[in-house]
Amino acid sequence: MSNLAVAQRQLDAYNAQDLDAYVSYFASDCVVSGLNGTPTETSRDAIKARYAKAFAQFPQNKAELKNRIAVGNTVVDHELVIRAPGGEQFEIIAIYTFKDGLISRVDFAK
Repeated sequence: MSNLAVAQRQLDAYNAQDLDAYVSYFASDCVVSGLNGTPTETSRDAIKARYAKAFAQFPQNKAELKNRIAVGNTVVDHELVIRAPGGEQFEIIAIYTFKDGLISRVDFAK
């Protein structure tokens, strides 16, 4: 599966709040960080715990893809995150680095 396909499938799983499908696109030792920041998660299990809480707190949360570019082993998504209809909204950039067909690192800019 291409990196673009993995990026789309993980976004689809995120929007469906299908936690098991969502984390299946991440390497077991995936690192998540704010852009140029200290990692906040350093494993698939930690990512699963983070998003289990997020999905419980925001059951209508969705991310709308505004733009996507891919170069080599990197996919960059510009997304509008909507916590709930009529609720909080914010834009992020997610920079996905791929290794062996899985997301090995995510850096978020908000």
